[in-house]
Amino acid sequence: MVQGGASPAAPRASARGYWSLPNLLTYGRIIAIPALVACFFATGDWGRWTAMWIFIAAGVSDFLDGYLARAWQQQSAIGRMLDPIADKLIVSAALLMLAADQTIAGWSLWAGVIILCREILVSGLREFLGSLAVGVPVTRLAKWKTVVQMVAIGFLLAGSAGDKIWPYTTPFGLTLLWIAALLTLYTGYDYLRAAIRHVTAEEE
Repeated sequence: MVQGGASPAAPRASARGYWSLPNLLTYGRIIAIPALVACFFATGDWGRWTAMWIFIAAGVSDFLDGYLARAWQQQSAIGRMLDPIADKLIVSAALLMLAADQTIAGWSLWAGVIILCREILVSGLREFLGSLAVGVPVTRLAKWKTVVQMVAIGFLLAGSAGDKIWPYTTPFGLTLLWIAALLTLYTGYDYLRAAIRHVTAEEE
């Protein structure tokens, strides 16, 4: 009787978890991706400024959803799954569009490639280690990498529109992008080394 009375409440609790504010913020970052991409097809500077503000709003929501989920004890499985996916999707979309309109061009493309490859590597490592019930904690340096990367992309999204106000907007963004890429190489290697260590321990 206890089990029969408790089971109907479980789906309702789960449904509330899906629509908690932290998860809604995560969904919003995913929904924002088409809007961000559409801004690059707009004529005039307003498209670049809008893209920048969409990306800034996504970055703020990334901080808020994690903070609120912990503060309100609303952490959920779907939130843990979608949060890193939403971050990687919007960063990848922004980098691809910046490369397409040649804001990122020449040697700076390597910085974008390094960042994208690292994101794929870490996602693969997390999936593999998750099958071994091994968590991959985010290091402090990785958090700083994310901050530098987000600021760099924000400046680059302003791009030519921002250059009209501050001539160094794009060069500054590219410099930060390279710094983020170097941090990405180190943190990616750090994650890979941790994964190899766990695999070696499993085989022994």
